[in-house]
Amino acid sequence: MLSLFLPTYPNNQAPMAAYMRHQFEFLGVKAGERRQLTRPIAQQSKKVTSAELTTWLEFYYQQPYREYQYVAIDLALANVRRLTPAQYQWCQDQVTVSAWWDSVDSWRKVLATYIWQHQALATLGEDYLIAEDKWLRRVGITLQLGQKSATNPLYLTKMIEQNQDDPEFFIQKAIGWALRDYSKTEPAWVANFLVTHPVLSNLAKREASKYLPGH
Repeated sequence: MLSLFLPTYPNNQAPMAAYMRHQFEFLGVKAGERRQLTRPIAQQSKKVTSAELTTWLEFYYQQPYREYQYVAIDLALANVRRLTPAQYQWCQDQVTVSAWWDSVDSWRKVLATYIWQHQALATLGEDYLIAEDKWLRRVGITLQLGQKSATNPLYLTKMIEQNQDDPEFFIQKAIGWALRDYSKTEPAWVANFLVTHPVLSNLAKREASKYLPGH
């Protein structure tokens, strides 16, 4: 296994930990440098067997420093086109492990890319519709970010309606984020959605309305 050793920057450790509310240990490596240092191992990861890739993903996500967990997600995304169903499931399982918005939203990109590559929203999307964990539900709400006209409005509606009464900040923020993104493609649909769903929080409405005419 090709090992990656990230440097330590003491001056960055405390601020980065504080930004994440002291939930994780950091080496102090900024995102740009981490991605640069990860590039060789990401390229190498595309050449290993599927079993070896699983070992790499598990190894890095189990490390105590947050940057190595980011590396695992980077490797999963680099190999998303060849992930097996079992590896996809493993990635989904990690959403709730050491969970915070930074890792959750990064895993969302991996999971969403896999789902759209396999045109599997109708099947794999069901997991998020019935999820109890708030982070999995956040993934489900934001699963279609960037899909523009390919967005399935029925699925988006179901995800939002099942979560609209949840006062959790990260859920309401996700609702607003998803609607705001879709408003770039279908502003009239989003405007009507806001009218017909008055129960949405002020946070969600504010986020959703950002690009709508007259707001």
